[in-house]
Amino acid sequence: MKKNSIKLLIIGTAFASVLSGCGDGWFERDPKNILTNEQVWNDPNMVKSQLANLYNRITHLHGDFNTGGMTEIDDAMWCGALDGNGRNNFQYGNDYGRLWDYGLMRDINMSIENLETYGTELTEEEKSLFKAEFRFIRAYIYFDMVRRMGGVPLITSTLEYDYSGDPSYLQHPRAKEHEVYDFVYSECEAVKNDLKANAGSQTRANYFTALALESRAMLYAASIAKYNALYTPTLVTDGGEVGIPASMADDYYRKSLAASKEIIKDGGYDLYNKNADKGVNFYKLFMDKEKNPEIIWAKDYKNPVKVHSFGFDNVIQHLKEDNENSSCIGPSLGLVEAFDYLDGTPGKLKYMDENNNYKVFDNPADLFANKDARLYGTVIYPGTKYRGSDVDIQAGVAVWNDEKQDYDLLSDPTLGSTYTDGKTYVGQDGPLDGAQNVSNTGFYIRKYISEEVGFTLRNYEENWWPWFRLGEIYLNAAEASFELGDEDPGALFYINKLRERAGFPANSLTSLTLEKIQNERRVEMAFEDQRYFDLKRWRIADDVWDGDESENSTAVVYGLYPYRIAKAKPGTNDTDKYIFVKHRSSRFILARMFRMSNYYSSIADDVINNNPLIVKNPLQ
Repeated sequence: MKKNSIKLLIIGTAFASVLSGCGDGWFERDPKNILTNEQVWNDPNMVKSQLANLYNRITHLHGDFNTGGMTEIDDAMWCGALDGNGRNNFQYGNDYGRLWDYGLMRDINMSIENLETYGTELTEEEKSLFKAEFRFIRAYIYFDMVRRMGGVPLITSTLEYDYSGDPSYLQHPRAKEHEVYDFVYSECEAVKNDLKANAGSQTRANYFTALALESRAMLYAASIAKYNALYTPTLVTDGGEVGIPASMADDYYRKSLAASKEIIKDGGYDLYNKNADKGVNFYKLFMDKEKNPEIIWAKDYKNPVKVHSFGFDNVIQHLKEDNENSSCIGPSLGLVEAFDYLDGTPGKLKYMDENNNYKVFDNPADLFANKDARLYGTVIYPGTKYRGSDVDIQAGVAVWNDEKQDYDLLSDPTLGSTYTDGKTYVGQDGPLDGAQNVSNTGFYIRKYISEEVGFTLRNYEENWWPWFRLGEIYLNAAEASFELGDEDPGALFYINKLRERAGFPANSLTSLTLEKIQNERRVEMAFEDQRYFDLKRWRIADDVWDGDESENSTAVVYGLYPYRIAKAKPGTNDTDKYIFVKHRSSRFILARMFRMSNYYSSIADDVINNNPLIVKNPLQ
């Protein structure tokens, strides 16, 4: 043992001698398995990686290809797997839309601070741009929180616990609701000039992206200031965490309008108009990533690095390219009827005559003729095409019954089935009541669904999600101008420009109401994560989604089923023509119910328990 100990001592002494000969630098070498703060924050590519991570974490409610969320409003119902049918048994809970993401906020604040502390080798231009982008992302997240929660704590630095046993210094109260909106505006104003370095980018924030956030956020603040006082005056807290004084509305409208006008005048953007076919053009607006002049800011996807499966979930049934999923979103009859006719008449479909008898159509598409072209670009309806193929939407056959002097409506549970006359019984695309992965409404979504073969496979798609586009800015300008008494060039100018793009004649509207503006927003931005928030800020969500099960209630999602006439009424020549029947799917269980307490999402109990300074939202 003694000899071995001596050997170890000699070896150890020699090794220490070798190390000492290497100098102190040997011990100070950078580790191979971690990156130091200096390495990260002085490397522009590393900073961009952190920015990419934060851009990707920007929150959404129904947007960013959230198939389920798009069916939780009145524009659609859930037609996918039966285990997801809770979306059709859906009434808004107090936690719906809740967002309290201070983990993300901490990461943003820490990024800003680390950039300042460690980014000593970056150029001033690089540093200013990166910091501006971090601050823009933070402003957007605060906007997303305030429009859901009301006032939230404004935390703009990293909070560190000192392990003293007293965390009270980390507890911050909620800011007033208007203070959060004011913060969003002031941050956009502060960083917009530094964001000019990203000019032309549609996926990173630039000068006009900041203005687009101002345009939207200030319109929200103005609406809440005006309509909370008019319709929901009890939705306030003593400290102003909820409720914006009505006297502030006009100033917010002016800020929104000013930002919108600058984008329209100086942004270099144009309404998308590459295709002469107005319906195809509106569809292509959301699919074309090649020099698209309308997109201000989008969340991009690129196969195979980053993909989504929205088309896999929603491609029309008989053209699906995978052995699972399709047709999860069934657009509603209410949405389809929101699109006006091109002669300016309201969009209610004329499938019954004045005596409440069925109208007969040679082709199912005839019912939808001369409609706002945005309908074609948004919804696949009977008689149209998808991927160059005729859609096969037929609910069954109609057989004349002499005894009751009306048609018997017959169906079959098998898609693509053949009737006794050798012709189609039920189309390959349904609709089928109560079925999964096939439309239950008679309509499919077209918006965002690629027509390219192979692009509706699982985890394959790369079309982008537009966060801001010029069409919205026109609508924001129209609404703010209208609310301010129609400032030059006037709300009609902006609305009519969008309608002209949709196939209406120039200056198709000669007067405006708020209800008309609201409907234009619904049809222009269907499935773009806007309607839920719009109805909330106008304080009409509790009226639209009132839980009323009656026939005309907007809270119920209806469909429209086409039937081929297999046996016509005697004395007519209607065989193989079509009639339409309004239908409520058995899968749609309960009318939408939005309560007064849903205008502000509840704050989680653990947040309140951990911070006694946090006051609850009204009616919670």
